[in-house]
Amino acid sequence: MPARNEQATVAAVVCGVRNALGCDVVVVNDASTDATAAQAAEAGALVLTLPFQLGAWGAAQAGMRFALRNGYHSVITLDADGQHHPEQLPILFEAHASGNADVTIGTCPGRLSGAKRIAWAYFRLITGLHVTDFTSGLRIYGRRAIRVLASREASLIDYQDIGVLILLRRKALVIQETPTVMSPRRDGGSRIFSSWLTVARYMIATTVLSIARVGARGPIRQRATEATS
Repeated sequence: MPARNEQATVAAVVCGVRNALGCDVVVVNDASTDATAAQAAEAGALVLTLPFQLGAWGAAQAGMRFALRNGYHSVITLDADGQHHPEQLPILFEAHASGNADVTIGTCPGRLSGAKRIAWAYFRLITGLHVTDFTSGLRIYGRRAIRVLASREASLIDYQDIGVLILLRRKALVIQETPTVMSPRRDGGSRIFSSWLTVARYMIATTVLSIARVGARGPIRQRATEATS
């Protein structure tokens, strides 16, 4: 769970995950300037604190490398802001296991704004990735995906969404989606969509990445699961 300045919600999310799955919870504290690390540790998480801010993907990758080194077979990522419902995790985990996928994305199309729908249609067109919501941070990665995303090659990615999926597709890993329930943020704001400037930077960087990867398209093995919620 990458987290930066999420002291208002991180403890509840950690407790929710532990209650839902009884699994280890690792919070990668992305150089927060508030009490995020203390709140997460008090709630029972193992906290990895980065010495300087790496962004959401850098923090997530630190967690992937921790999982790889410590022999975990799967990693669930979710936001620390309370958007994702921990009680949905068993459903997502079951969908992942039954689908024999390398990556399962929990999506909630109903939360998408008109602008996001247009943006995602554009990126589906230029990438060939048939994913409903590229920025959903609720995902389950299997061991093969963890190994790919812990690599140096994955360190070149700026964001954890399209770039990650393109890289996994190029390795011929299976990507699937399953519907989940999400809520609006309780506190703070999105890192990607914090201002028009960051949105413009995201669109330009992702477009360049998508175009650069067009010639590197590998076998596409994607599928969508039936609604399980």
